[in-house]
Amino acid sequence: MMRLSLIAALLGLLVACGVDGEPEPPEPEERPGGITVTGRAAVGAVF
Repeated sequence: MMRLSLIAALLGLLVACGVDGEPEPPEPEERPGGITVTGRAAVGAVF
């Protein structure tokens, strides 16, 4: 029974691939020139 459930789950995942049509490449984003660094970093030690 366990094997049948696993096969059914895998088959469901395989069938769901491409369910919304053909894949389309993402639209290119317009980015400003130069180098931009964003984010946050932290370094520390706990004793």
